[in-house]
Amino acid sequence: MSMQLENKNLIGINSIGRIGKLLLWNQLIEKHFDGAVINVGRTVGQKLEDVIQSIETDTTYGSLYHFLFGHQGKKKCFEVLDYENALISFDGFLIKFLMNERNPLHINWKKENVHIVVDCTGQFTDPTLKADNSKGSLRGHLEGGAEKVILSAPFKIKDKTLKTPDDCIMMVYGINHLSYNPAIHQIISAASCTTTCLSHMMKPLLEHEETSKILTASMSTIHAATNTQSVLDTTPKAGTNDLRKNRSVFNNVIISTTGAAKALEVVIPEIQSIGFMADSVRIPTNSVSLIILNLTFSSGLNSNGEPVINKKLINTIYKQASEGSQKDLLHFSDNQNTSVDFLGFKAAAVIEGYETHTRTGFLPLKAEVLKQFDIHHTKDINLPVTHAKIFGWYDNEFGSYVNCLSRLAVYIDKKC
Repeated sequence: MSMQLENKNLIGINSIGRIGKLLLWNQLIEKHFDGAVINVGRTVGQKLEDVIQSIETDTTYGSLYHFLFGHQGKKKCFEVLDYENALISFDGFLIKFLMNERNPLHINWKKENVHIVVDCTGQFTDPTLKADNSKGSLRGHLEGGAEKVILSAPFKIKDKTLKTPDDCIMMVYGINHLSYNPAIHQIISAASCTTTCLSHMMKPLLEHEETSKILTASMSTIHAATNTQSVLDTTPKAGTNDLRKNRSVFNNVIISTTGAAKALEVVIPEIQSIGFMADSVRIPTNSVSLIILNLTFSSGLNSNGEPVINKKLINTIYKQASEGSQKDLLHFSDNQNTSVDFLGFKAAAVIEGYETHTRTGFLPLKAEVLKQFDIHHTKDINLPVTHAKIFGWYDNEFGSYVNCLSRLAVYIDKKC
């Protein structure tokens, strides 16, 4: 370890892909940590400056300098401090690159003075695998000296007979992060970008008396492209069960799956009693996705016989939450927006109130049917049921997901 990194509070980042790179960008803004040790795991280009160029340029968000300081702002360049140890600096924020190891077990985080590691590879998602697994595992980071490991993805346990270990927890910042127990939890999943947005859309409704009585729920995310898709059509690998992801991301709208509903049941356990359907539609854009949330409520009527749950009530609930308990994480907008309006926008979810819609119908129940359930009515009744459609934007890369991931890492660091 370089003398310049001694006695510094450093964050470890495993992989400098989309999420790892943008997490670094976030920390260049927030600067909670004094620096970062980034495990690249391989040589990049021909020289250290090639790594720097890959960090300071981005097709989606533009130049790092423009992103941080605006087009008229002062350009602050990276400074190489030590070529031999791949150590650079950005406005006092120290960054060291590790180029040799891909297996977490062989990354010596203790030597690098790193206590918290964020694994952004997308490769190590099974928390049940042992540290010495031949293909690598999250627990390898712990063996290498890290005290806490944060996974920038949901857990995926391959052996379905196994449960999530007790020292692991899935959390979304602003939803259930207070459940973190530093004495118990060593491996933390930050869920997914879609789960992050969806949970912040569901939280205000579940906490309000009128909208907490949810009968059914479903969502579709109109999702920007990711690196799991093919640039051009390719032949699927053996065992592939979704052939559509091998079709060109440039030229197709692709129906896909999402694990957001399953993950939502973990971070908000009340959802388990509702039953939630979820799907994804991939579209050829860089970032910013849209959740279309469909909910059916057991509704009531006011003294005028009008449904209590309506567009005004739902939008009021979201607006109050955005100004109160979910401030800076949930945003309410009265504008007519498009996706690019929220590129880089730092909120877990943005409710497009203009497009909130509700419709109330009545479920007829005969008196003789009610008697079967020991409900004695002499007359038939009509049970009001309200369906709502709610739209929520989220920047699935920097603004929503990486922002919440970073805040989670900071929270864990403070609690360690």
